[in-house]
Amino acid sequence: MTRFLNIFAVFLLILSLAGCASPPKPGSSAKYGGGLATDGGKSIIMVEAKQKAPFRTVVQDGVEMLEARGEVGKFGGTFYDNQIGDGPKTFNYWASTDATSSGLGSMMLAGLVNTDPYTGEPYPYLAKDVKVSDDKMTYTVTLRKGLQWSDGQPITAKDVVFTWNGIIKKGFGNASIRDAALVEGKFPEIRAIDGSTVEFKTAKPFAPFIRQLGAPIAPEHVLKGVVAQGNDSFSAAWGVTDASKHPERFVSSGMWLLEGYDPRQRATFKRNPKFFMVDQKAQRLPYLDRYVINFVGDINNEALQFEQGKSDTFTVPGNLVSHMRSLKRPTFSLYNQGPASGTIFLVFNLSNRKGMNGKPQVDPIRAKWFNDVNFRQAVNHAINREDIVANILKGVGAPLYTSEALSSIYLNQNLAKGFSNNIEEAKALLKKSDYSWNAQGRLMDKDGHPVEFTLYTNSGNTEREAVGVNLKQDLDDLGIKVNFKPIDFNVLVGKLRDGEFESMIMGLTGSNLEPHDGVNVWKSDGFMHLFNQRKVAPGKPTDISDRLPWEKQLDELFEKGAQDFDQQRRKEIYDRYQEVVYQQVPLIYLYSPLRIVAVRDRIRNFDPTPLESFHNMEEIWIDDSAGK
Repeated sequence: MTRFLNIFAVFLLILSLAGCASPPKPGSSAKYGGGLATDGGKSIIMVEAKQKAPFRTVVQDGVEMLEARGEVGKFGGTFYDNQIGDGPKTFNYWASTDATSSGLGSMMLAGLVNTDPYTGEPYPYLAKDVKVSDDKMTYTVTLRKGLQWSDGQPITAKDVVFTWNGIIKKGFGNASIRDAALVEGKFPEIRAIDGSTVEFKTAKPFAPFIRQLGAPIAPEHVLKGVVAQGNDSFSAAWGVTDASKHPERFVSSGMWLLEGYDPRQRATFKRNPKFFMVDQKAQRLPYLDRYVINFVGDINNEALQFEQGKSDTFTVPGNLVSHMRSLKRPTFSLYNQGPASGTIFLVFNLSNRKGMNGKPQVDPIRAKWFNDVNFRQAVNHAINREDIVANILKGVGAPLYTSEALSSIYLNQNLAKGFSNNIEEAKALLKKSDYSWNAQGRLMDKDGHPVEFTLYTNSGNTEREAVGVNLKQDLDDLGIKVNFKPIDFNVLVGKLRDGEFESMIMGLTGSNLEPHDGVNVWKSDGFMHLFNQRKVAPGKPTDISDRLPWEKQLDELFEKGAQDFDQQRRKEIYDRYQEVVYQQVPLIYLYSPLRIVAVRDRIRNFDPTPLESFHNMEEIWIDDSAGK
């Protein structure tokens, strides 16, 4: 499902890079996959960057509405979508730690700003205006007049202050938004000037901050009570039980209202009649009556649902592109949006700490291996990425070696080409740390322990399962025994959150335009510092006294990059962070798929950009005569 911007995908800022080598444009597919559009079968439409006029504000019945920019459509109909897995862990956006939960939570919420998918530039959303002071440390935000929550209560400055000071600052739920907003450990000062105006003050100039104003605003009148009871109560609020039994309790500022939730089956949303956007005939949007998301077991089932006409869109994995191109029904089109903005990687758990049960999170023998950079680099060089791309993605992608995606405007071009797998080089790296091989070819550490570990990924994602089998074989060639175990995604997220794993194949959504969006992964005290996560109670400072020298270096680079507004210097800083990750390989990057999206012809006003596919969901309408 590619409809939803990730928590940090709204924190974007396009920076021109005058004076340095031009990186690829977001969505560029010139390096790979270009032949897909002409090589037999159904054509694949290449999605290109485009421009649209800026949004306009129009006043209707005393409400300052945002006017949509697409063609006027027709009301009615239901959009059908699919999501792999068993559904969300929660509908509480601020407590979500997985893409499914945050995606469904975000359908009901809006932020002060949003990102224009045509340009990548910020624009006011719930806000009518955002003024930045000359010293770039004060942001004065004025809300649109007449905004209402779906239950009729006004959206005011009190909601904004409550969200930022009552939830985000305390680190309640998922602390990633707080992590991204800290400047040298200091959180912005936030106060209401009047009922519709809020002032944000950062401790220092902070280049990414305007995009962080895209964090969804919470309804104070609904959540104030549970926030007062502490993080446990707040994190439990708006959970899956509430969603299935009392969907009417969920209030919305976005285009959708939760209508119903059948656990592990489907989530149904209906249009919010108080949504603050109109079309060019001054008609309240969205056009659709409903948006239904069905939860399916795996990618093959998702593909089958689309082929049978039971869903309206399908993000096509590389191994199914050829098959999809051969289909005649249902009538649909295929779009190539270029390299994915997210990253797929192998992560080892470097923790030497104890878990909640008082026992080491990682067996000390294995922790010693994982903390050895020669070991990590040996694994890095043993992986046959070209084989993964050729045999699993069927050529619809490319090897990935860097922490920035191939579509990122900050991609370090000097590192992007990487290297071919080389078992002999991998063995030479292991010998540097006194590893050896026994008579059966098993890798042994210097203390005589055979090297063996468990590798997890999420079951149902057949692409990642196939990659896991590939990695198991690659590392077997190096003498390493890998116990590969696909498990339920929610169980996987729990292991990751608690630091109770040895290694995983994972993916993170990303930004083509702002490296700071990943600060919660790279900072030593970040909520998503996956490879060496330090758990703390909400609101408590994280002890990073045990951070490794290169972790400290990453901390410093991200602080420096966030505080520098010079475009060329930021590029140089983020080039250096990629070099550190490339050398230390805390995450071993694997491949970058092309984003091939299938959309049924009955879906009108679909206007994808390299940054986002269904960015204008409020304008989508159904034409059931199409394809008949």
